Amino acid sequence: MFHILRDNWTLLLIGQYPNGPLGGLAITLILSVAGLALAFPVSVLLALGRVSPLTILRAPAIAIIYTVRGVPLVMFIFWVYFFVPLLIGTTISGFTTMLVTVVIYEAAYLAEVIRAGIEGLPKGQVEASRALGMSYLQTMFKIVLPQALYNMLPAMISQFVSTIKETSLGYVISVNELTFAANQINSTLLTKPFPVFVMLALIYFVLCSLLTQFARWLERRIARRRSGGPRSTIATVVPNSNTVAATTAA
Repeated sequence: MFHILRDNWTLLLIGQYPNGPLGGLAITLILSVAGLALAFPVSVLLALGRVSPLTILRAPAIAIIYTVRGVPLVMFIFWVYFFVPLLIGTTISGFTTMLVTVVIYEAAYLAEVIRAGIEGLPKGQVEASRALGMSYLQTMFKIVLPQALYNMLPAMISQFVSTIKETSLGYVISVNELTFAANQINSTLLTKPFPVFVMLALIYFVLCSLLTQFARWLERRIARRRSGGPRSTIATVVPNSNTVAATTAA
């Protein structure tokens, strides 16, 4: 297995680049990062619609999220692969197909992550901001969302790990990602499929394990900051007294 990795590490890492198309692990990471980056603003809008008091916003958001989450990813890939060319009137590459699929699919999952972060905040913060005269949108974008997104960073990283594994399904439409590169190696060697795909599994395992450990470290760091952050002094008036008592709050 080690000599297979030694002889083919460039194909696994960057595909046939610079003598051919970029592929391998590079395309896997590009798909995952670009997919989540483009899905993020869509997921925020879906999450805001999901928690909106207006039925006209909440109902479509719920329908989109439940529909996308209820369909297997491989089927969604085929839907995008055949439907988007009909919609725009021209064919698209496998990479573009997979990117569109990842954006739509991950937006639905990230929306639920963000919704959980929003609903996990104390209701008193929303009530206090509204009492100060802030509008619903001001409350969401200045008070609620910054805290919710910060609290849910570990969950977003975990979703990134899932996205890396899900991009392996791009193989079915010939996206030149890591699994496709491993299959190219297997087609060349012919007689060694077991070590090739064990090596592929180890690459995914190491990459995803490192990201998972980072998510756990970040989660502990956020928990420590929430529980033992800087303490501030708040002045309170003692009833029936002309003195002001100072109390500390985390």
